[in-house]
Amino acid sequence: MRYLIDTNVLINIIEHDYISNDVRNILSDYDNQVCVSSESIREFINLIQAGKISDKKGKLILDLFKFIEEELGYTIKYIAKEHLQTLVKLPLIDEHRDPSDRLIISQAITEKIPLVSSDRKFSKYRKYGLDFIPNY
Repeated sequence: MRYLIDTNVLINIIEHDYISNDVRNILSDYDNQVCVSSESIREFINLIQAGKISDKKGKLILDLFKFIEEELGYTIKYIAKEHLQTLVKLPLIDEHRDPSDRLIISQAITEKIPLVSSDRKFSKYRKYGLDFIPNY
């Protein structure tokens, strides 16, 4: 089965922070294909450049694609026109207006891929077709 992980889960994997047992089981099952949105990669790069997360090895940002694809074994899913068409139809929710999150949610809805995130607000998008798997 395919799964799309949100930026916060990617950071938790790289920084060795909290991953729930249910999500750890998904990630460690070799029959599953774990995907990362290109939007999550953009967010990750911005967070490193802004100093909000550390690049402990000093070169992770330079080898980020290689690290994600080869070391983690994840697939990068690039944003496509269809994802943006879903985003246009996705209503704004007052408590959640993060544009990167909404794009990743639109990608998961369009691709019909369960989205794994630590953001509790993502559950509000279930009624719009999001298959949400919480990491908490």
